[in-house]
Amino acid sequence: MERTSIGIILNGVTGRMGYRQHLVRSLLAIREQGGLPARDGSRIWPELTLVGRNEARLAEIAARHGLDSYTTDLDAALADDAHRIYFDAQVTAQREKAIRAAIEAGRHVYTEKPLAEGLTASLELARLAAARGVKNGVVQDKLFLPGLRKLKRLVDGGFFGRILSVRGEFGYWVFEGDWQDAQRPSWNYRAEDGGGITVDMFPHWHYVLEQIFGPVTAVTAVTATHVPERVDENGVTYRATADDAAYAIFELAGGIVAQINSSWAVRVYRDELVEFQVDGTHGSAVAGLRECRIQHRGATPMPVWNPDLPVTEPFRAQWQAVPDNADYDNGFKVQWESFLRHVVDDEPFPWDFMAGARGVQLAEAGLRSAREGRRITVEEIAR
Repeated sequence: MERTSIGIILNGVTGRMGYRQHLVRSLLAIREQGGLPARDGSRIWPELTLVGRNEARLAEIAARHGLDSYTTDLDAALADDAHRIYFDAQVTAQREKAIRAAIEAGRHVYTEKPLAEGLTASLELARLAAARGVKNGVVQDKLFLPGLRKLKRLVDGGFFGRILSVRGEFGYWVFEGDWQDAQRPSWNYRAEDGGGITVDMFPHWHYVLEQIFGPVTAVTAVTATHVPERVDENGVTYRATADDAAYAIFELAGGIVAQINSSWAVRVYRDELVEFQVDGTHGSAVAGLRECRIQHRGATPMPVWNPDLPVTEPFRAQWQAVPDNADYDNGFKVQWESFLRHVVDDEPFPWDFMAGARGVQLAEAGLRSAREGRRITVEEIAR
């Protein structure tokens, strides 16, 4: 079958997310399945060029996966018209400059979030991409994961009646780096390097809330640096200058109240690393990244508060699992397929730079709320 080859620059592929989710589980997986069906009957075939700062690591990754195109020279890669798409999975502080260069070179751009370090820069990139006519997108992977797809199906089907509230718990214990290696890079805990859980996770919560429940209209947040000292990858002790926990209340259009705790200093006592409980007049649901359970009002028991007696009700057993009813592929891969079809076949892709800018806006509003100790209104952004 005829191939429609499309050159893709992957910048930041030596990092955990860029390598595991975007290279291996998305683009190489698309190649392994023979490409992606295009509208004209051909197969969209990603031709990959790996970009990073460490040539030896790039060479090792390329050899491991049978790839032959890699470089430490981003400018040269962008100048090559064989490359139609630029993808960025670098640390946040390096992203804006590279994306701007890719837009100037006329490349379509797909990027990890956050889009940039601040709202002003994010809007500049969104407007520059629109002015230059390049297609653009921001990774919003959680929308494509099984648990949240089931949750969205429940919302669209009217299961909840009137939705009242959303409660989210995210996080796990990130080791300090002294007696056990940390699971996250040290830059995550330095504000001067673009770190912090608010700037990392609030863009996620923005698109989850906006696209499943409704736009965020206000935020009240408290942030903390619970672990003030950590040890980096070289065994050097450093001071954590970024927040490692954020506790927020988000007000949504229609009167829905969402409360989400995000922490890298919490030990997990839940079924998944992130869970959302949604309560409505007709029913409730608890969704993680893969599973989703429901309790309809017709099956809601009548608990009675009595602290003098042991609890006998099996509360978790009173919930029903939502069936898959579909095959769910890797969430990152599914969104990559959508972006490739957006570029090749001009199919709609709503997760663009403006959507990414709104996520950055919410992170800034959350940090401002924590800094000033007050509720912050989230204004609508004009395109």
